[in-house]
This record gives sequence, C-alpha cells and structure tokens, in this order.
Amino acid sequence: MRSARLANIRHRPPFAVLLALAGLAGLPGSCAPLPGDRAVVSVGGGGMEITESRAADPAVVFENGLTARKEEWNKVFPEVARTNTVFAYNRPGIGENPATVRPRDGATIIEDLRALLASRNIRPPYVLVGHSAGGLYMQLYARRYPAEVAGLVLVDSTHPEQFVAEGAMKNRSTLANAIMAVGLPASSKAEFEALVETGREVLAAPPLSTKVPAAILIAPDTSGGAMADFDNAKRRDFARLYPGAAVLEAGSSHNVPQDQPQAVIDAIRKVLAARPARPAPGTRPDKGGRQ
Repeated sequence: MRSARLANIRHRPPFAVLLALAGLAGLPGSCAPLPGDRAVVSVGGGGMEITESRAADPAVVFENGLTARKEEWNKVFPEVARTNTVFAYNRPGIGENPATVRPRDGATIIEDLRALLASRNIRPPYVLVGHSAGGLYMQLYARRYPAEVAGLVLVDSTHPEQFVAEGAMKNRSTLANAIMAVGLPASSKAEFEALVETGREVLAAPPLSTKVPAAILIAPDTSGGAMADFDNAKRRDFARLYPGAAVLEAGSSHNVPQDQPQAVIDAIRKVLAARPARPAPGTRPDKGGRQ
C-alpha cells in the first residue's frame, strides 16, 4: 500500500459526520450543472437523467453518493472531460428521476448502469469512480465484470461491512437513526437499507485483480469516539481488500468531490496513467510478454 497526505484534515461538525455515515453527499441548489450532453434514458421501467461528454477512451464513469445528484462531480467532471469520455447519471428518486419500487441492492443498480452505458454506446472497459455508497456499487461492478473495467477509483467509499457488527445502525446515535428513518427520499432509504446486502454481494464476488489499477481516497473521521474509530478502521481496511491500490488521504470532509476535487482528479489521472499499454495494431504479445 502506498500512502500520501494531500492536505491537512479539517475537523467536521457532528451533524456533517452523521450525514457522512451513509454517504449523504447532498449538494446545495446552487451547484453548477455538468457540462456536456444531457438526456433522459429509459432503463428498468423509468427514465434516468444522464450527462455525457465524448472524448478518448477509456470512458470514466461516475457513481454518486447516497442522495447525491450527478452534479456532485461538477468540479471533477469538466477536467477529466478534457481528455476522456465522461458519464454521470442520477439513480431513481434523485433529481428529476421518478422513484422506483424495484430492488435497490447493488446488483440491480449496476445492471441498470450497464444498460445505461450500452444504450449510449459507451463501450468498456471503463474507469469506474464511486463516492461513498456509490463506491460500494463500483466495487461490485468491478468484481463482477472485471473484463469491463480499466481502473477503479473509490472516493471515501462505503466499506462492504460498514453497517454490520459494531457498525450496525442500532449501535449508532439516535440522531443518525432519525436521519435514516425520516430524512431520506424513498429510493435512497431503500438503497440504504440494502447496503448490508450489497456489501455481502461485493464480498461474495471474486477479488479485484491486482493488475487492475486502483486508487482509494479516504477522508478519516476526526470527530472522535468509538464509532469514528470503527469507521476509520474500515477505511484502513481497503488496503487489505484491494492490495496494490494507491491509498491516499483526501484531507477533507466526507464530501471529497466538492471539498478536494483536485485530489479526485489526480487519483483518476493516476489510474489512467497506470493502465497497461495496448499492443500496436497488427501485433500480439507472445507468452513472454514480448511483441
């Protein structure tokens, strides 16, 4: 594991810490829209808002945190779009997307994403970028469909076992439980309630090959206490789950894409640069790796 500090960690107010429990990376209404082509695409019986911008392969695909809109990437998306195709979207119940009664576990979510990408003729392999709960979904995508993955960037991602054992909601604060009970849109609440199942789906899938470039940005909780210690231990555990990945401290609140967008851009560039070179046209590597 490689480790680097990108900036001094800032203390977060307790309420922000509670919101960060489930990746509640909600954005202010003044957040600028993403540049690029926008559309509403029908998948899974409902329309989903997307934004895309075409450039070189591989495409960089963004997955939002719980309750967050695609505009959470508005400080990252334009910079990556200078060199690579980029794609972001809203899951059901977010933005103008209608809610859904379909399952909200990760398996359903990544199949919807694959259908969206196919409908837009955005071809794999992809660099998958996921924030918070979106990082859990991207872990599942990468493990289940490794041939479709050129790289993985996790941005203060939910751990597959974030909400089990000591981390279960029954052990978290009364306020955190109240937020989960009444403070979420219906589709996001269903996603949250499925996070334990999604975590099991991730761990049941084959491990990600160390040949796939990966970068993991973490934003340790500095609020103190047993639950912060538990969550920070899960952040450190990503080095075990993804050996060989670059593990970097973002030096921000949980809302890394807005607080430290350059850290996210740098992580994506690191993964893009680490991709194996493709053989020249008309050549094939032999068994020894020579052309």
